Amino acid sequence: MTLSVSAPSGDAQGMTIVARTQGQLVRRRFFQHKAAMAGLTVLLAIVVLAFTSVGFGPFDGWWKYNWTQTGTVVNGGQPTLTLWPFSLGEHPFGQDNVGKDYFALVMRGAQQSLLVAFLVGIVATTVGTLVGSLSGYFRKWTEAVLMRWTDVMITIPVLLIAAIVGRMAGGSGIIVLGLALGLVIWPQLGRLVRGEVLSLREREFVEAARAIGTRPRRIIFKHILPNTLGIIIVSATLTIANAILLESALSFLGVGVQPPDISLGQLISFYQGAMLTRPWLFWWPGVFIIAIALSINFIGDGLRDAFDPRQNRVRA
Repeated sequence: MTLSVSAPSGDAQGMTIVARTQGQLVRRRFFQHKAAMAGLTVLLAIVVLAFTSVGFGPFDGWWKYNWTQTGTVVNGGQPTLTLWPFSLGEHPFGQDNVGKDYFALVMRGAQQSLLVAFLVGIVATTVGTLVGSLSGYFRKWTEAVLMRWTDVMITIPVLLIAAIVGRMAGGSGIIVLGLALGLVIWPQLGRLVRGEVLSLREREFVEAARAIGTRPRRIIFKHILPNTLGIIIVSATLTIANAILLESALSFLGVGVQPPDISLGQLISFYQGAMLTRPWLFWWPGVFIIAIALSINFIGDGLRDAFDPRQNRVRA
């Protein structure tokens, strides 16, 4: 909606007052968050680079090597990447001890780590949202059962239970691994959603919906959950950031992604002994893990500030 107001004096110019919706304010705050924009740019660049360079599924990539192709180790396998003048060379990230192109290995590892992380984020967000909304709305025995289950999950160290689950599901592929890990790290989100639902269920619009006979399922999904969307989205981004670190830790311990597939954490585990002699084999996957985790965290910070109702001033 746009309201035009003309000043009474001849010297003053007309003013245009723009009334923005909540969604427009959220988008504007997010796009004005410099750290979030930097994180989004880095994340998109990594995703595009990882999935287009070595290909994915039936689609071929533009890079001339793949992660399974061996060859002759040239110049000790040192990286050929130069920043000035910029040149990729034959093996920009170097080669491993059997002559595999390390750029292709890191790109494949980034693919698998990203897929697992986003699968974990989707599953954990879905489960946490359902558990939190049901326990917060219905209360009584529903809340007692679901919250005691949540408390039990929280008391067990995440890495311990994730290692057990990863050991059982790691050999079944990344999809099963992502689904299994998602069923482990949802409790924090579940408690956050429950707290929001507890405060919203007593609001006037929910009482009015109950008074006219609206079913609980419709009240939850049409009236309550849309008002908790901000906290759900922010928590989902932070869950994905935690998932990339968790998958890397599990793969480093040997209970995550299993050979013949590869992940960033697995590359660090394989070549940790080469840190002093061939440090590029250790540092490249580590740099990508840090870049992905930090960029997702920056995006989460931007979303948190954008959804915060106290951020009611937007720069022109």
